[in-house]
Amino acid sequence: MNLRFAEESDHESLMSLINRAFAVEAYFIRGDRVSPQRLREYMQSGRFLLAEENGQLLGCVYVELHGEAAYLGLLSIDPARQKTGLGRRMTAAAEEFAREMGGRRMDLTVVNLRTELPPFYQKLGYALAGTEPIREEMVPRVTQPCHFIRMTKTLGGAA
Repeated sequence: MNLRFAEESDHESLMSLINRAFAVEAYFIRGDRVSPQRLREYMQSGRFLLAEENGQLLGCVYVELHGEAAYLGLLSIDPARQKTGLGRRMTAAAEEFAREMGGRRMDLTVVNLRTELPPFYQKLGYALAGTEPIREEMVPRVTQPCHFIRMTKTLGGAA
């Protein structure tokens, strides 16, 4: 498996992977998880780390850096490769990148309706840190009352 950062030429395959991985949210959110415009915005404000095998995109994770704080988002694993440990490996790679860039803390948010996610991240060392409302751009697409759960993890020194 090869890890690398996304480039502009990855836009279409990246968008397809994210939307397939987040199709499980169809019960509470209408439409695709990311639009072409929103993906471009993500690519301008942060970096996507990609996992590939034999030229096929298997997973991605988004990292946005803000000084000593980093944000992890859009962890997306090809549905056929979920539950294989790839999500854990992608999260670890994102944390290592953040550490290398001076990050001392990694934050993330998950929608409270995705009850399987907090325990997954807790096993990776993330702690509950509060809640926040759904982002403004998501409100028109949400079909059930929900909110974000904030989680955080202190990143140790570079390995």
